[in-house]
Amino acid sequence: MKKILLIATGGTIACSDEGKGLTPHYNIDDLLERVPGVKDLCHITGKHILNIDSTNMNPKFWVDMAQTVYDNYNDYDGFVITHGTDTMAYTSSALTYMLKNINKPVVITGAQYSIEEFGTDARQNLSDAIRFALEDIAGVFIAFDGMIINGTRAMKVKTKSLDAFKSVNYPYISRIKYGKIYYDNDIHKNHQLKSDAELIFESSLCTNVLVLKLFPGIDPKIFDFIKKEYKGVIIESFGIGGIPFENFDITSKVKELIDSGVAVVVTTQCLEEGVDLEIYEVGKELARNKIIYANDMNTEAIVAKLMWTLGKSENIDEVKKLIETPVMGDCCY
Repeated sequence: MKKILLIATGGTIACSDEGKGLTPHYNIDDLLERVPGVKDLCHITGKHILNIDSTNMNPKFWVDMAQTVYDNYNDYDGFVITHGTDTMAYTSSALTYMLKNINKPVVITGAQYSIEEFGTDARQNLSDAIRFALEDIAGVFIAFDGMIINGTRAMKVKTKSLDAFKSVNYPYISRIKYGKIYYDNDIHKNHQLKSDAELIFESSLCTNVLVLKLFPGIDPKIFDFIKKEYKGVIIESFGIGGIPFENFDITSKVKELIDSGVAVVVTTQCLEEGVDLEIYEVGKELARNKIIYANDMNTEAIVAKLMWTLGKSENIDEVKKLIETPVMGDCCY
């Protein structure tokens, strides 16, 4: 039987309501007792490293999680991390970049409802995550509502429903039904084990980044503040890459950021299909500068990748190259 390490960090899945609202409460043994049968599938060991609501997640805790996987890597065949849903997609992306050449499954899961609640999704999600962690597959994944999602492609799109997560701009890795795993065979090939893979733990993250969502009438002065205070900014543009250039002239401010050495990543507010700065006149003007293309990456992955990249280099050309180079299927073009 394979050996699985279950790493608990809190979240709704482990919550209880003792009169003051849901707060993380249950330990690993409590969780496993409510998922009968999984101990017949594998040898499973637990490690409780955090007990937080995932709204309180931060990059330091990402490092703790990645460190736990790295320290125990040779002793286990797969890893399951229980986590709150609100920031789960950020964490799955961050672990993908920090655990370079990962050659085992790391499966993150959680629940919309506490494991003590009637009709909870916690039992099924945890069971599915453990089953998938037993597979011969490489990468970081999210298991939720019977679906397995590439860790850099997941987004939480619903606040209450059980199908809270969506795989954006990328097929689902697999689905799990009645305990059986059904793969997308074309995608499965991208996550096959590599015989020569050596795990490298890259823990240096630069958190001095900002996500800025454009809106009609945004004051350009915000860019003067960004230029002084941040090393990187992710601009959520309109549509396929639209940035205002008349009246409220944002284009010239973006150029100033680039000239000052700030890493500027342009993405879209739209959920699917990504950006293309070659379509409109303003985009072509920006594209001649050192704009970093997010392509079809989602914002959660871009945040983690920008932190990881700036932790490796402050050279803008190198940052641009690293961001635009696909890692574990995080972008398709």
